[in-house]
Amino acid sequence: MGNSNNQNFFVVFGLLFGALSWGIIWFPYRILSEAGISGVVSSFYTYSITVLIGAVFFAQHWRGIAKLPKSIIWLGLVAGWTNLSYVLAIIDGEVMRVMLLFYLSPLWTLILAHFWLKEKTYAAGYVAIVASLLGAFIMLHDPQAGSFPLPRNTSEWLALSAGMGFSLTNVITRKSSHLTLTAKSFAVWVGVLVVSALFIPFTEQSLQSFPAPAMIGAGDWLIMLLIALLLMAATLLVQYGVTRIEATRASVLFLFELVVAAVASYYLANETMELNEWLGGSLIVVAAIFAASNQKG
Repeated sequence: MGNSNNQNFFVVFGLLFGALSWGIIWFPYRILSEAGISGVVSSFYTYSITVLIGAVFFAQHWRGIAKLPKSIIWLGLVAGWTNLSYVLAIIDGEVMRVMLLFYLSPLWTLILAHFWLKEKTYAAGYVAIVASLLGAFIMLHDPQAGSFPLPRNTSEWLALSAGMGFSLTNVITRKSSHLTLTAKSFAVWVGVLVVSALFIPFTEQSLQSFPAPAMIGAGDWLIMLLIALLLMAATLLVQYGVTRIEATRASVLFLFELVVAAVASYYLANETMELNEWLGGSLIVVAAIFAASNQKG
């Protein structure tokens, strides 16, 4: 009984730690951005550190790398875009709007699971779809503009695409249930590293403007090391948690991220939400809970 309680505590702790990490990680990335290190560059260096540390700690797993299925490449690339676009969105956008647009991901997961995985959508799933769309409409609608409610800047489009990428990552992960925790975690880390490297020539004015390691100060390296350790711990703990807890409970625990982000953005960035954003955001949160309950009975 004691071991079961301990394991349950560790599972819940792991998921809450992941939610806490992603709810606050925008702040150190913004500090790096203000120091002149762009989101793409900081992601490249951060995940380089993550891959390097992971390669040392999980060295024994490299022997089976050639036997891994090709699906892991797609998992890495999609997860890579998801993480990079989220970081870029959260650096320049309003934290809570970015978070809520990202949290439309249960909507995309339901649609992908229905058409790709052939999973049946029950009443709770349809309620989630309607609530998500209504919440997004209320949050994005601008009566003065009078146009169709759409994301209003690049950061919000990136946040929307990150949510779609997260959904696709979840679906690919479900189809790749034979992959180990270590393999999936490594795929994510390497994926962000590769996608960041591909985007560097397009986001920096020239490759000469890409800061070499020697050009980055010790304080900024320390911040990137802390981010890397946080990302490693969050990835492993979340992957551990989602394999040992019901999807419903996991999704509700993940919503703790929004609470952390709301508090952090208010105190660290002086950001507040308008009434329509509170209403729309509340519907999106309700939709996430219903999406997690999309099961018979």
